[in-house]
Amino acid sequence: MMKDALLILFERDLRKLREEMNLYADENKLWVVQEGISNSAGNLCLHLLGNLNHFIGAILGHSGYVRQRDDEFSLKDIPLGILTAQIDATIAVVQEALSGLLDTDLEGNYPEQKHGETVKMDFMLLHLLGHLSYHLGQINYHRRLIGG
Repeated sequence: MMKDALLILFERDLRKLREEMNLYADENKLWVVQEGISNSAGNLCLHLLGNLNHFIGAILGHSGYVRQRDDEFSLKDIPLGILTAQIDATIAVVQEALSGLLDTDLEGNYPEQKHGETVKMDFMLLHLLGHLSYHLGQINYHRRLIGG
């Protein structure tokens, strides 16, 4: 039951990420950072994709993904078409990795420590969902502030 809910919610929020990115009237505004704003929508998108591809794709799904976290914040001006393709690919990776979990897996420990602590699988997946939702909200707010 929990696994089914997680599958639905991750897909919903990743589709919303794609929608938010496509709502920018000018794709150049995806990369705008103004005073008081730490990250662009483009970099937040890259960060979310790197996070999910690492913690779900690589760790749980054994996808082979190698995270380059610094690039998530330093790369700029990636075309919207490439970002949306990466979002779609991440949806597929998350679905495949989570579908491969058993309900009993959710009761066990996540395979890697989080900030030096062992955490339960269900806790980690809820944490990742909250992280996605948090930055998704920032992207929405960025778009409205920048005038996208």
